[in-house]
Amino acid sequence: MHWITVLRTASFQTQHLAVQFRILRLFSSHFPNQVTEDAEKQLSHQQNAGASKGNLILKVPKGTRDFSPKQMAIREKIFSTIISCFKRHGAVTIDTPVFELKELLLENYDEETKLTYDLKDQGGEMLSLRYDLTVPFARYLAMNKIKRCKRYHIAKVYRRDNPSIKRGRFREFIQCDFDIAGQYDPMIPDAECLKVMHEILTTLQVGDFIIKINDRRILQGIVTICGIPEIKFERICSILDKLDKVTWEEVKNEMIIEDGISPKCVDRISEYVQLHGGPCLVEKLLKDPKLVQNRLAMEGLEDMKLLFEYLSLFGITDQVSLHLSLARGLDYYTGVIYEAVLLCQKHSHLNEALSLGSVAGGGRYDELVAKFDSKGYKVPCVGLSIGVERIFSIIEQNNEMAKEKIRTTETQVLVATPQKNFLAFRMKFISELWNAGIKAEMLYKKNPRLLEQLQYCEETGIPLAIIVGEQELNDGVVKLRDVVTRKEVNIPQENLIEEIKRRLEKYNT
Repeated sequence: MHWITVLRTASFQTQHLAVQFRILRLFSSHFPNQVTEDAEKQLSHQQNAGASKGNLILKVPKGTRDFSPKQMAIREKIFSTIISCFKRHGAVTIDTPVFELKELLLENYDEETKLTYDLKDQGGEMLSLRYDLTVPFARYLAMNKIKRCKRYHIAKVYRRDNPSIKRGRFREFIQCDFDIAGQYDPMIPDAECLKVMHEILTTLQVGDFIIKINDRRILQGIVTICGIPEIKFERICSILDKLDKVTWEEVKNEMIIEDGISPKCVDRISEYVQLHGGPCLVEKLLKDPKLVQNRLAMEGLEDMKLLFEYLSLFGITDQVSLHLSLARGLDYYTGVIYEAVLLCQKHSHLNEALSLGSVAGGGRYDELVAKFDSKGYKVPCVGLSIGVERIFSIIEQNNEMAKEKIRTTETQVLVATPQKNFLAFRMKFISELWNAGIKAEMLYKKNPRLLEQLQYCEETGIPLAIIVGEQELNDGVVKLRDVVTRKEVNIPQENLIEEIKRRLEKYNT
């Protein structure tokens, strides 16, 4: 019996929608390439029909997720670290629409275009949700005739990919991009982009990592000297881009069986693409008798030599390595490309660390802006994108393992009272704190118990509490309590703001 028939009889005849979705997931795990979106649409139709009967299943769309206050606190720290680094390097920020003209995206993603989300025709414009932040940036530069710009952009992008929570792959996710546009001396902006990537990953403490680099010109030169037609170059890049997910044997078979490349040519490629190293490898390749005959490869290698010199001055060469297999599947890259991957500990039977996956990537794209300019004016660009979702998953997991308590608010002071009928006084004091720029809260009860108020401080990590009662008002003071040490002192009301700020500096909050 065909799988879809089984699915229909097992699932669609089942009235309980939750069971239907579980059955679909079960089939997806056994037939990942066969369970099509048509089947999902049928389930969606069933769900919508059920909604009209009051049987709506509350769920987020496939490939998306909600974030709790605790999770958002972690994410905000990540974004703060990233933005701080971008600003430290002099970047300005821009924003672009969440959707672009479909035609604009079709011309720049090629094979990746099948992963874009198309919107219904609205007023004659064919639109798609943005796939990344790079193409919109290039469009922005061309539209506004901007010749130089160092910008960062943090926003959501959308890809109709097969989502995998374990691998940090979603259909809606945030990208953090940093790009330098303009005509500059070779490899100086490229080196700074790699430095930015290194700074962010080091500051976030995500673990050991390595930044793999390559150059599309070197790769194109290798493909040419191995006897593969130039027309197949982009296809070869797409296949090589899978090497972080599949073995070389699988890549080799795809080239031979699906693309008709001779085994002899594939074996020649393997001699190069399995090489990796530092400046010494660059010097070796510059003397390669086959590569020296290819102009593009030599240009790429000369730039790579210069890049390593600059990276040495930045002090990051120990974590940067030339990997000739690195391809980066997107068509718009023209020169240096790079990708940061996390490493796990070395296994006793292996000589090198294993990769846990990419957390950042980027490269040079000198031709993209010209595609959008009516006169074809070039604005060379180089940039990077930080993979926030995977980084977030790692940091969240590390926090859980360390049982680290995460504060979900930044409240510095709680205004409390031990007595009844003191709401007006609490509101007066909290207003003064807010006006002074102090982050403060109070419980939304007319007559809360003091124990309840102090417990709230301890549960949420609020460092200070001011306690005001009838006796304090008569004496013209306010009781200031250190929540951690539980020590209390009376502070004159006129000195309260100054004393709170002094203590907050001490707590560094």
